[in-house]
Amino acid sequence: MTRNDDALRQHLSRALGWEEAHAGFEAAVAKLPAKLRGKRARGFEHSPWELVEHIRLAQRDLLEFCTSSKYVAGEWPADYWPKSPAPPSASSWKSSVDAVAKDRKALQDFVARAPDLTAEIPHAGGKTYLRSILLVLDHNAYHVGQLVMARKLLGSWPS
Repeated sequence: MTRNDDALRQHLSRALGWEEAHAGFEAAVAKLPAKLRGKRARGFEHSPWELVEHIRLAQRDLLEFCTSSKYVAGEWPADYWPKSPAPPSASSWKSSVDAVAKDRKALQDFVARAPDLTAEIPHAGGKTYLRSILLVLDHNAYHVGQLVMARKLLGSWPS
């Protein structure tokens, strides 16, 4: 099948993981000491764990929104933010970071194969696939920026 939107699809796929205008997710979480993952910097609302887990939960929700006809929205804000500022276990941080990368890859694959990015999602009340992908891009960039700022305030951002 020939499509006229291949350039757009390639651009969106790259944009989901790029680090052109700012630090990307992987740079923002790299080498963050475990003792700081659950700390909130003075005057800052969220810990690094809360931001990472929120990115994971929201990105996963948007992936399911785009791909599942059985999608049911979670309860806001309870289902989109972790219950605690600290990871519940030592392995939770790694699992969450890995899930963000895995779901980002699934979104990139979805962008490549979606029949029409401007089409309305059948169960979404007029919202399009393109809108949802742009929402993921915007949401993740915003919270990755917060993650970088939290690390700077905690004294853990590379110089």
